[in-house]
Amino acid sequence: MRSASDTPIATAPSSPRIRATTIDVPGLTSSKVSPDGRISNRDIGAKLVIVMVGLPARGKSYVTKKLARYLNWLQHDTKIFNVGNRRRIAAGAGGDHVEEPPSPGTNEGTGLVSPDAFTRLDSYYDLSPKSSRSFNAHRRTNSITTSGLDGGMDQSAEFFDPKNKVAADLREKVALETLEELLNFIMEGGGSVGILDATNSTRKRRKAIVDRIRQVAGNELGIIFLESECHDEKLLEANMRLKLQGPDYKGTDPAVALEDFKRRVTMYESSYEPLGDFEERLGMPYIKMIDVGRKIVTHQIRGFLAGQTVYFLLNFHLSARQIWITRHGESHDNVAGRIGGDASLSDEGKRYASALAQFIEFQRKRFHDRQLQKHAMAHLPPRFGDSTPPNPEYTGCCQEDEQGRPLEKNFCVWTSMLKRSIETATDFDEDVYDVKQMRMLNELNAGMMEGHTYEEIRQKWPEDFALRRKDKLHYRYPGAGGESYLDVINRLRAVIVEVERMQDHVLLVAHRVVARVLLAYFLGLKREDVASLDVPLGILYMLEPKPYGVDFKAYKYNPETSWFDELENFELKNEEQKHVEPTIY
Repeated sequence: MRSASDTPIATAPSSPRIRATTIDVPGLTSSKVSPDGRISNRDIGAKLVIVMVGLPARGKSYVTKKLARYLNWLQHDTKIFNVGNRRRIAAGAGGDHVEEPPSPGTNEGTGLVSPDAFTRLDSYYDLSPKSSRSFNAHRRTNSITTSGLDGGMDQSAEFFDPKNKVAADLREKVALETLEELLNFIMEGGGSVGILDATNSTRKRRKAIVDRIRQVAGNELGIIFLESECHDEKLLEANMRLKLQGPDYKGTDPAVALEDFKRRVTMYESSYEPLGDFEERLGMPYIKMIDVGRKIVTHQIRGFLAGQTVYFLLNFHLSARQIWITRHGESHDNVAGRIGGDASLSDEGKRYASALAQFIEFQRKRFHDRQLQKHAMAHLPPRFGDSTPPNPEYTGCCQEDEQGRPLEKNFCVWTSMLKRSIETATDFDEDVYDVKQMRMLNELNAGMMEGHTYEEIRQKWPEDFALRRKDKLHYRYPGAGGESYLDVINRLRAVIVEVERMQDHVLLVAHRVVARVLLAYFLGLKREDVASLDVPLGILYMLEPKPYGVDFKAYKYNPETSWFDELENFELKNEEQKHVEPTIY
């Protein structure tokens, strides 16, 4: 039987052989083809397309956003191409997020839908932004609305009925044009990973996607299907309720919206074909994720980026918890303005450490009280803004009491192995908190410049001082042990994955560079913002992962009250005090 990967490649670039493609990591690898460690366009076999599969309300978009954030943080250019957002725009319903328009040179047709189908569709609905015509074949007929725009297509459950031919054509066209844009990003835009976020619920659709990718990119480009399944009823119900906050049901009565969404899922279920024997016979690599991380099944996963994807997903969950990040208390070297070193805390730093332990204990109890309150309301009918339970999660053993209420979570406190960080955690009760030192959290090593002030460095090594100011992300300090930001990113990878894996609270007592890199990951900061983020002493950051993003707060230490005051409307800034916009997936 001919496999999907054996499809003739009439328009693919000619290649006498398939190049060997191995690990490429910015800051850690270098070659003639890729001096900086980034995957070059020549090494198409090292790149990856991830095709999502799954029914609605299975957490696909949440998975893609977290995965993209992780890969981008590792400096592998990754972009999500969401078909649902484009479908809402094409149907006149708007969207919560709009990808960039296709780049010049992107093909208008995909080759997967016949020209007649495009002509028929365009005669019903003009997709051009300047058009004043509206789609008339399937108007809204009930209380489900998705936009205040007149003329928008009804996107209630009937819109997703396979028998609705015109809507099906629109969804097909949008999906396949989105794939074209993804391929342009990979082939021409320098991208390393493209993620196609859609249901892709039939074997025919998945086979067509593979055929088109092979036609454009040849046999080298890596493809994996990533399916998200939900078998746990509580998890599925929670996912469905969260959909009520999405753009398809904005302003709709929650009870009506929930019923409509369940009918939509039923429409998809009628034709849904999960990954399995068909893909295995055709040699299609895939990952099947069950109950958002409870179980992972893989098939023929090969390649560095594909392996990194599996590694990350193995540590995936949706449990409600808090992640706290702060720099150590003031040290004697801070007072003297010296970088690096291993100084102890000043008297002010010791007072900060004492206040920190008391404040975190207060917040730990407060969080548990909120979880108990939310649990008590979880079974009420949905209301406007309702997101109960707050985080849909698979609840295994040892997470609930006899009445099904959530148990109080453990709390971990992790420091570096440097004195100023360790001493900042000395007031935490180790019978209550799991206190641990990690060398991975040590500050960036300044090599032979350790222990100097920046003014001393400018005078003694003016060329290095200028080089670092020009490109702090890539600059590596000279001398034994000298590091760059990219080195810190790579040694923090194990910490990040462990934080993602654990379901407990954690406080990370770190240093300036380490705090910058950690915040860059959790908030999805742009690469150019990482090395210039303003992270002063005395600020405590709180991140609470949510199904559709991160609740982010900042608190400032008040030495007069020995407490922490919340900074209302806090905005991240760089060292020039310019606003830094988090992605917050």
